Order: sequence, then structure tokens, then C-alpha cells
Amino acid sequence: MKNEQEGREGKMRAQVEQLKQQQDVREALTEATAQPSPEKPVAATRDKVWFGSYVLLIVGLGVFYYLFNLRFFGLPRNVVDYLLRYTRGAILLVLVLTLAKAVEVYLVGRVHDIVNRFNLRRILRLLTGLIVLFIIVSVVFINWYTAVVSLGVASLIFGFAMQTVLASFIGWIYILVRRPYRVGDRIRMGDATGDVIDVSYLDTTLWEFGGQYLSTDHPSGRIIKFPNSQVLSSTVYNYSWPLFPYIWNEIKFNVAYASDLEFIGRVMQETAEEEIGEAMIERVSVYRELLEKTPVDELDVKERPSVVFRVSENTWVEAIVRYLVVPKEQGRVKTRLIKKMLARLNAEPERVMFPKGDAR
Repeated sequence: MKNEQEGREGKMRAQVEQLKQQQDVREALTEATAQPSPEKPVAATRDKVWFGSYVLLIVGLGVFYYLFNLRFFGLPRNVVDYLLRYTRGAILLVLVLTLAKAVEVYLVGRVHDIVNRFNLRRILRLLTGLIVLFIIVSVVFINWYTAVVSLGVASLIFGFAMQTVLASFIGWIYILVRRPYRVGDRIRMGDATGDVIDVSYLDTTLWEFGGQYLSTDHPSGRIIKFPNSQVLSSTVYNYSWPLFPYIWNEIKFNVAYASDLEFIGRVMQETAEEEIGEAMIERVSVYRELLEKTPVDELDVKERPSVVFRVSENTWVEAIVRYLVVPKEQGRVKTRLIKKMLARLNAEPERVMFPKGDAR
């Protein structure tokens, strides 16, 4: 018996350590404990060389700009004006590249997920390329002051015209960085409930479950699309938290006051334990060690199904059994439990008095 208990504990510890190695679990632990990630971004030798080169370029260009401004080389005025403009443009280019490199190393580098990190770097390089292109065009073809004013006016017009699109794009970046949900998660946002099957640049696609035509969590066959901008202003309910990817579910029966409540509670609890008891104990035991590192360990996370009684608003007593289940299996598990519980309870009509006829 002792060896069996030690073997079970060893298996549980191995499962806990295996879970800790998963990327999503590590990130969830970091967020839940409000501690900085132990893997801080560090500039590699190659990055340091780039930073040093940029600094030297800025210093050198600054020296040339100062000398040109003093007309140190004795060049004609029109030539000096061109050189000053090109030097200013070069300094801005180097500053933009330096800033982009810093963002890539110290901000994007904090994103642990490889896919998200790749997407953010792609976005950063796109924005950097657009800014560099604008600087080059402005220096070569138009006056710098006019270019800045034109950019400001164009940005205002573009911002008003593309406000919703830009908000959705920013929402996509927020989803990549903060990860309120990701593909595969079961979520609810506003009136939309379903499994995330795609997160694109502008919108999110859900495979709906439940819905207006169903009373269970079975897929409805419909898909739901909503703009990513909603994540910035709506509450997201995620049923797939890596540290505890389960939810509590309940089954409720109305019984008369004269019923044998002790018998009803025992039948409901035993039925639930027979059906999901071992799996529930294992789930809670494995994740309890993870939850100890978060504020959740202050809550009462029970290892077994529990039964409570509550006085209903009408003339009945509500017998409620509460148990743990995987979100995507709650409908099937509830159906099995209801069938077995009703079969056992209906077998003792003198001890279990259900509502009959119009007395409901």
C-alpha cells in the first residue's frame, strides 16, 4: 500500500515537472505570480556590435553636420544646403534603425512564443521600412519641413478613414503579446461563445458551441467572426487557462422537503465519484502544486465531487452536485451523470420525492 502511494506521488510529481516545462504553463505562472520572467532579454554580441556601429555613425554624421554648417570645407552655399539635408536624413535613418533594434531585442525579445515573436518582428520591420522609405523620399525630393507637415496631415486623414481597421490591427498585436486567448482556446466575449480556430490580422474566428438553437455545449455548426478591436474594450472569458484547464460544473435536482436528503446527497456524490472521481483527484493533485505559486491556492480546490443543498425560491429543495470537468466534455459528462443519478434516485420513490404533475 505504501509503495503504491509512493508510486502515485512520484507519478504526480513527474506530471507536474512535465507541465512546468510547457511554454504556456511557464508564461501563465509568470503572469499569475506577478513576477518578472526569469529569462530576461539580453543583447547578444552581434546586437552589441550593431548598437556600437549605430552610435559611431551618429557621432560621425553629427561631426560632419557641424562642419558643413560652419562651412569648414569652403564649399558653395547650395552644395552645403544639400549636404546638410542629406546628413540630417542620414542621422534620422540611423536613429530609426537604432530604435528598431532596441525594440526588437528588449521588447520583442520578451515574447517567448516563437510564432508570436516572428510575427512581431515582421511587423516591426515593416514599420521600420516604411519610415525609412519616407525619410529617403523626403530628403531626396521635398523640403524636410513640408514633408513633416504633409505626413501629419496625411496621418490624420488616414487615421480617421481607417480607424476601425487600425484598431483591429492594434488588437491583433495585443492578442499576440498579452495572449488573452489563442487558437484552440474556448472563450466567451460578449454574445459570442466558441472555440478559437483562427486569429488573423483584423478579426478572430470562433467555432460556435451552444447558441440560440441549442441548449448544450455541442457545436452549432456556425462560425463567428468579430474584429480584434473588441478585445481592447470587452471582457474575455477564457476556459482554457494553462494552469488549470478545467471548469466546475453542477447538476441540480428539485426535491421535496420530506425527502431523505442524506440519502440523496450520498447517491449523487457516489455516482459522480464512480464516473469521474479518479480523474478528478488526479487533475486536482497535479495542478494543485502549480496553483500553490499563485493566489489561487487560497481558494478551496476540492479533490472530490461535493453535494450541497439550497432552499429554492419555490417550495422545493435544490440538491446540487459540483464536480470538475474539461470544458469541451461538460455536455457529455453531464448527460451520463444525469442518467445514472436519476436511475438510482427514481428507484427509491419513498425516499426521493421529485415534483409531480403540476406541482413543479
